[in-house]
Amino acid sequence: MQTYWVSKAKVPAPKGSDMKTEMSTVDETNESDAGTSTGGSSGEYDLGPEGIHVLSKTERLVEWNVALLTSLLQQIIASRGGTVRHIKPLSSEERTIGTNGTVLEECTPIIALKRFEAQELQQRQRPGSIEIGDKVKCQLRGYLSNVASMYKDNPFHNFEHANHVTASVKKLLTRIVNTHETNGLAKGNNKTTGKFSGVKLVDLAGHSYGITSDPLTQFSVVFSAIIHDVDHPGVPNSQLVKENTRSAQIYKNKSVAEQNSVELAWDMLMQDEYEDLRACIYQTKEDLYRFRQLVVNTVMATDIVDKELQAFRKARWETDFSENSALCALIGGAGESETDRENRKATIVIEHLIQASDVSHTMQHWHIFKSWNEKFFMECYQAYQQGRAASDPSEDWYKGEIGFFDYYVIPLAKKLRSCGVFGVSSDEYLNYAKSNRDEWVREGESLVKEYLAKYHRQQDQDGTFDTASTQEIERGGA
Repeated sequence: MQTYWVSKAKVPAPKGSDMKTEMSTVDETNESDAGTSTGGSSGEYDLGPEGIHVLSKTERLVEWNVALLTSLLQQIIASRGGTVRHIKPLSSEERTIGTNGTVLEECTPIIALKRFEAQELQQRQRPGSIEIGDKVKCQLRGYLSNVASMYKDNPFHNFEHANHVTASVKKLLTRIVNTHETNGLAKGNNKTTGKFSGVKLVDLAGHSYGITSDPLTQFSVVFSAIIHDVDHPGVPNSQLVKENTRSAQIYKNKSVAEQNSVELAWDMLMQDEYEDLRACIYQTKEDLYRFRQLVVNTVMATDIVDKELQAFRKARWETDFSENSALCALIGGAGESETDRENRKATIVIEHLIQASDVSHTMQHWHIFKSWNEKFFMECYQAYQQGRAASDPSEDWYKGEIGFFDYYVIPLAKKLRSCGVFGVSSDEYLNYAKSNRDEWVREGESLVKEYLAKYHRQQDQDGTFDTASTQEIERGGA
């Protein structure tokens, strides 16, 4: 069902309240729309007629992200014992981090995740008992609203796409499993003490390689999904290089759009007005640098075209997850610690998680795939019409999509299954990918004709492609 969100007063909601706006059901949308909850939010909106403010789609998406990141911030603070101190001593590091080269040059094959002893996990405060405060929530909302405004009105690479990717990341993170029953966190908490109970951590990393026990890692991946296409120009990196744009020059013709997104979003987060928000994310130099590294690696992983990066990632995968991984590790991993091996595996899993999420529409219901495929076609065809593409995408779109399924999507879905941490989602994604490929083989040619006719109809009507006409977002997954 579709919902509009209304706020009946221009004042912050009562402290501790989860619902800060009221809902009025007026028409339909997909029940998994990312904009269907404002839990954990507070702040003000301009009032409309009769003192009621109807949230726009962008505002609803911002509210959903506020609620999601608030929950993760609560987990981060709980993992630190519930304390948040000012971070003035880190101001020097904040000013200089990421200034010694390009973003891409910061990428590392291994990110050192934080490890928690079993006793630490047992004594961890219940996240739901953490109150981050209205000031931090307002800063979070302000930051996310600014991020939303930095997304261009592209048919595909827009703020709704960022939210679709974020929803998939959230789903996959919640599906990460421990196949060994004694590894990781047991569900449930002690209602008397408010602390987790039944925690067993046999290995330092557990079967999820440390991802599930470190809330800062989870926050970083979700944050990266939200900002990964900030300021996307609506054309591929190859076109930016061909045009010799300023950004292409700055980033040395490599992962141009991805590096630009990281720098814009990071520089804004480092502004004074978000200091309290940053204090919730990290409290130490170690956590600051780990946060930065996770964001850099995660966003850079969304560049799936660069051949050098592809070769590098393939080699790492072969070392750790292929059928010959044991032999590769034996030959190439001499002197490597178990912790380093676990951290490398975690890094690989995170990168594949964001890659799968970035194309998650190809591994969901057919109508979701078809909706997003149309939007991407419209963006590419629009670029062609504007003289920013060398060839007409409609001529090769049908065959190109089959190749994309065969050589990228389906192998990626198989990798999700091979790394063994995503539970039922890996089989689910693979099955949908195969099903969508088969459906595209049957219907793809006629759909391309429909896309093309729709584009020209829109052009005849108003001279521009109206993204709003195809922006009923389908979110969450399967």
